[in-house]
Amino acid sequence: MTISVSNSIPLLQVRNLKTCFYTYEGVLPAVNDVSFELKKGEVLGIVGESGCGKTVLSLSIMKMVYSPGKITAGEILFKGKNLIPRSEKEMEKTRGSQIGMIFQDPLTSLNPVFSIEEQMTEPLMVHHGLSRKDARTKIIEMLKRVDIPSPEKRIRDYPHQFSGGQRQRIMIASALSLNPPLLIADEPTTALDVSIQAQILELLVSVQKEYGISVIFISHNLGVIAGISHRVAVMYGGWIVERGSVDQIFDTPLHPYTRALLSSVPGIKGEKKRLVSLPGSPPRAGEVFDGCLLYPRCPQRMEGRCNREIPPETVKETEHGVKCFLYL
Repeated sequence: MTISVSNSIPLLQVRNLKTCFYTYEGVLPAVNDVSFELKKGEVLGIVGESGCGKTVLSLSIMKMVYSPGKITAGEILFKGKNLIPRSEKEMEKTRGSQIGMIFQDPLTSLNPVFSIEEQMTEPLMVHHGLSRKDARTKIIEMLKRVDIPSPEKRIRDYPHQFSGGQRQRIMIASALSLNPPLLIADEPTTALDVSIQAQILELLVSVQKEYGISVIFISHNLGVIAGISHRVAVMYGGWIVERGSVDQIFDTPLHPYTRALLSSVPGIKGEKKRLVSLPGSPPRAGEVFDGCLLYPRCPQRMEGRCNREIPPETVKETEHGVKCFLYL
């Protein structure tokens, strides 16, 4: 699968974003000082262990983090304008028509008591002002595009009458029907078997190229990230610890955590290797560190520095950044 980037103009710029949850145990940072850019027509893969902040980051971009969560710092610039000051009413106009989202489990995202036709026509009528007839024509066209058989008949069916792979195709069709320039896919293939995963990934790559949209693809699966992404950001404990092109991340990883991730899975390109796991566990929510979050688990930690200071990001090559004292 090949991803092409149409130009170098940033569509999305996230700057020093911090999202916290206010609980009885204290303030828990889920996304901490995260910065990245997404160009038009580009696919950015975000990878990391469960609980590292990937989903909270995606919900923050959509401004769908609600109490007890809150965005406490930073900027989210979409087409050069900051989304954070926007009201909920303003964001309702942005979601779907400007930024679409595909969730991990489509069965929980689709309303079980409404037909597919009812659920897909309403957004087109609200955001694009289409008549019900024109909206129906549009959704049939989009369902054909994602290979739903006999869409003229099946639009009257309900979510439970479709397979898991078909429901995910419907979610993709629903998101694309509004022509958003940005699509966020939050682990959209996790609940599917391997053969269906491959079909959904091929579909996403195909529609990305056809419509020229930008995609943020979130996954814990390194093989999927390697196959679909143009650039990659590696998350750990709410931080982005390394970012770069697919070749930079997979061929010349810099951060000890990135190298540990790659060592813990079979060869991405089919090569044979000995699998190595990183000792210990990721930081618990609310766990306080004076220094690097990876310090308790890092095989290359430096006493007196890594446990006392937060490492800044260092850019070693073009757009290859790493948050580690080894590279200062």
